[in-house]
Amino acid sequence: MWLLPLLAALAAPVAAAAPVSPEHAVIDAFDAEIPYRPGPVRIGDTRHLVYELHLTNFASEPLTLDRIAVEDAANGTALLALSGEALATALGHIPSGGDRKGPTIAPGERVIAYLDVPLTGGRAPDALAHRLTLARPTGAHIVDAGRVAIDARPLPRLGPPLRGGPWVAVYAPEMERGHRRVPYAVAGQATIPGRFAIDWMKVDAKGRFDRSDGRTLADSLSYGAEVLAVADAVVAATRDDFAEPELRADLPKVAIGDASGNFVALDLGDGRYAFYEHLQPGLRVKPGDRVTRGQVIGRLGLTGQGSAPHLHFHVASAPSPLAAEGLPFLIEGATRIGGYRSIGDLGTPWRPAPPLAPGPALPPANSVVRFPE
Repeated sequence: MWLLPLLAALAAPVAAAAPVSPEHAVIDAFDAEIPYRPGPVRIGDTRHLVYELHLTNFASEPLTLDRIAVEDAANGTALLALSGEALATALGHIPSGGDRKGPTIAPGERVIAYLDVPLTGGRAPDALAHRLTLARPTGAHIVDAGRVAIDARPLPRLGPPLRGGPWVAVYAPEMERGHRRVPYAVAGQATIPGRFAIDWMKVDAKGRFDRSDGRTLADSLSYGAEVLAVADAVVAATRDDFAEPELRADLPKVAIGDASGNFVALDLGDGRYAFYEHLQPGLRVKPGDRVTRGQVIGRLGLTGQGSAPHLHFHVASAPSPLAAEGLPFLIEGATRIGGYRSIGDLGTPWRPAPPLAPGPALPPANSVVRFPE
């Protein structure tokens, strides 16, 4: 019964179906969903809203997006506009990994628009509105893609997960199969647990991650580093049944449910959980233990899925490595000393960079930082 109004809307010169709810709207043969409420998070020296717009084509013909606009829902102030190459880069097609790219959406296909809205004013908006410009033979059609309220809860201010450095905050928001663009459909719901994930890797002044040829795990500068509790918390979950090989090449392939390897999840309160993944066997804590900020809970290793020793760290909405939404957080005590222009430059000498403005923040992608010893 729903197909008739959806298909009839295709013939209309302008589409503007009213939202079914503030966060879910069926519009002009698109089903638009915003499943995650973003909260402002400081990344570097700028606050951002990082979230996704899911679009499914219910039409019998391909539909092409020309533009996505994000506005302050209260006053219509423009916050973000994506078109051309920037729009194509922001879109991820489901299923991913094929040849489908760009702004054209096939019948029955879903795309995810990965949005990063910088906030330059003093106060974040209370809600965001979204408008799509759709290209058709009859001309450009502007459609309402719904609203989402902002999550205004204070973010957790976390201590360093490691000591000393230099450490590289490895992540790439634009990477098609990077942590931040990998939804997992678990228990009937798709979530992105790695939305704000960082892979921490130790580096030397010349940009090297290994002491020599990198064949063994122990050759890594990161390997064996003590991993620290980022807050006074209760251990919510652990896994400690993965062994480590001596050689990286001997790391066994694992199922997606085992990709985290040995891990610790700390209950930070307020529905937030800090995750540490790929740890060495022999964790220092177990579920139910109370830990204090700075306490050693394990050592950095290489278990589960990976190619080199590193500490995967993120905060999520549940004590599950996959069935949870990734949540923003802030880190205290990290001093930026350098960085890379892109993840493709890793392994070369990093460039010095001035410290960020005082205060807790997430490091920009591929920053080089030092933590207190």
